[in-house]
Amino acid sequence: MSEDQKIFEVLQQSADPDAATAIERLIHEAPDHELNRVNTLAFAAKHGLGEESTIAAFLHAARLGLFEMSWNVLCPGCGGVMNAGTSLKSLRQEEYSCALCAAGYEPTLDEMVEVTFTVSPRVRRIAAHEPDTLPMHEYLRQIFWSSGVDLPGNFEQLLEEIVIDAVELPAGERVILSLQLPAEFVIVFDPVTHAAQFIDVKGEPTRERQNLSFILSEAHRENSTMEMRPGPLRLLLENHTKRRTLPAIWIASDTLHNLMEHRRPFLTAKRLLTNQTFRDLYRTETLDIDQRLKITSLTFLFTDLKGSTELYERVGDLVAYDLVSEHFRVLNDIVASEAGAIVKTIGDAVMATFPTPDHAVSAALRMREAMRDLNEQRGHEDLLLKIGIHEGPCLAVVLNERQDYFGQTVNIASRVQNLADSRSIYATGTVVENPEAQEIIETQGIRPTLQKTTLRGINNEFSVYEIP
Repeated sequence: MSEDQKIFEVLQQSADPDAATAIERLIHEAPDHELNRVNTLAFAAKHGLGEESTIAAFLHAARLGLFEMSWNVLCPGCGGVMNAGTSLKSLRQEEYSCALCAAGYEPTLDEMVEVTFTVSPRVRRIAAHEPDTLPMHEYLRQIFWSSGVDLPGNFEQLLEEIVIDAVELPAGERVILSLQLPAEFVIVFDPVTHAAQFIDVKGEPTRERQNLSFILSEAHRENSTMEMRPGPLRLLLENHTKRRTLPAIWIASDTLHNLMEHRRPFLTAKRLLTNQTFRDLYRTETLDIDQRLKITSLTFLFTDLKGSTELYERVGDLVAYDLVSEHFRVLNDIVASEAGAIVKTIGDAVMATFPTPDHAVSAALRMREAMRDLNEQRGHEDLLLKIGIHEGPCLAVVLNERQDYFGQTVNIASRVQNLADSRSIYATGTVVENPEAQEIIETQGIRPTLQKTTLRGINNEFSVYEIP
């Protein structure tokens, strides 16, 4: 048995078997471009697999060395990859600029950072392992644009409509292109260095030759717009970098805009950080200790056992320990199945995160029902769970050598949990008023009760709902 086959067998045992089988088939049979920056959500949809089990399977596959993970900073405008690294530790800039969109963005982990998987060169060599050998259309498809841009099957044909002229320019080389400028807005753009020059072509056509120099360097040049007239252009291109570049003259037409507007869901950094499998496998490898990365919306759920001290006194340490351990196991399973992750436990309390409020509400209702079932099995009300939920912005940080979260949203979620009585679920308005969460609550036939209250450390009166 080959070494790779042994790894595939381990993957079958550690991940969902159907997802593992689909991944093995992908590695053996798929064309090269499908093995570069794999969009796990699109892969799950294509093969009829669950998203969570597919994400977990790719994480296990990466841990086993079958794939390499890439954390890509995306431009919200065009969907281009502004920066790529092997971990979140590579996100060090306070702002990333996109020359194609002439805009700068402060990075957040919600929709600006995607996580993709590329087959390891040890397992199978693909063209994207040497991106400077890719033709322009494949470089754009596989390297420049993110996995969230849903490029059509006739992408190469559409590119011919958009591009007036293009050239492969080796390192240190220069070339002169002679072309006719149409009466349109055009962009001289290189997807390798992300350099761009906007040209607003307007006015009366001219027969006089116009001249433009465009230098490609490692440093991103400042973007600007210049005016030219329709007619002949002599374009001097110089490559001052140490790699091949792909400068081209693009027409900023509806065809280009429509191409970039076709999007599909992708695995965000936020979603991966709230994934239990990721936290289990990559516990200490996510962030550097001095990093502070913004998340604009994350849902926090806190739980605590009511009367746990009395429980230890009443049933004894050994029985109480087994009960509390079983309660932790059940909560962990529920959180993981709802696309969440347990950040930490504090005594008998749990802090968990979810990508959206509906997953947290669903998990809370299931937790309450699970505790009721455990109590019925014992014939005694031993496990009484208090739950609080809040959603909002936060910072992803490292605390006590583990990936954690910091901010007022975390504090409020903890305070809301302190309001809860046994079997109560308390949630803030941003949670209960979320449309998907509302649908879950209404399906259960529950009517939340609004309360105005004060929270310790929060100056203003707060609206909190009790979910009975």
